[in-house]
Amino acid sequence: MILLPLAWTLLTVSLWTSGSSQILLQEPVNSLYPKILSTEDIGCDCANISCDSVYWFRSISNHGKVEFLGQCTIVRPTYGLNVDTARFKFFSKGPSFTLRIINVTTEDAGIYSCVLKSRKENKEIWKPGTLLLPGVIPPTLPPKAKPTKPPVKSVCRCSKKNSSQGCGSLFLWPLVGLIAALALGLICTLYYFSRLPKKCRHHFVKRR
Repeated sequence: MILLPLAWTLLTVSLWTSGSSQILLQEPVNSLYPKILSTEDIGCDCANISCDSVYWFRSISNHGKVEFLGQCTIVRPTYGLNVDTARFKFFSKGPSFTLRIINVTTEDAGIYSCVLKSRKENKEIWKPGTLLLPGVIPPTLPPKAKPTKPPVKSVCRCSKKNSSQGCGSLFLWPLVGLIAALALGLICTLYYFSRLPKKCRHHFVKRR
């Protein structure tokens, strides 16, 4: 649907602006969804050239034709044949040009393209343009995925009421281990002294 009007526009531009080196920018077609009877601006910025004029075209997909809207220079704009000058306005400000459409209707739907011209560099830059869809509801973008948070480790916080339950085991088992170690040490000491001869034990008690 979009490639065919673009091809017709490119052919028409080549016929209107022959004699200069043409550059086709590989840019995606921008889409606008203005409300009916509203005012919409379509911009055309100069690239890396010192452009002094712009050609405006539009391709009407319903009628399958390309229309020359006009040319805008620094001095004054000129309009194409049967162009409503009350609704279509050309503006130039610095290195950019603007096409303003007043009281947009459904018949204005189509692709609006611009061709930037530089006499000094003898170059012409053609931009794919803007797809205008008056009265059409813009498509809803898919919601952005929220970043997943890392799982939070549960922390056992004991209170007076549940101290004897799950959290009590955190203190009970180290205490049991400490008591078992002390008991084992006491048993080993008693066993050691029980194995000593009586004289050694008497001598040890006497020295004490």
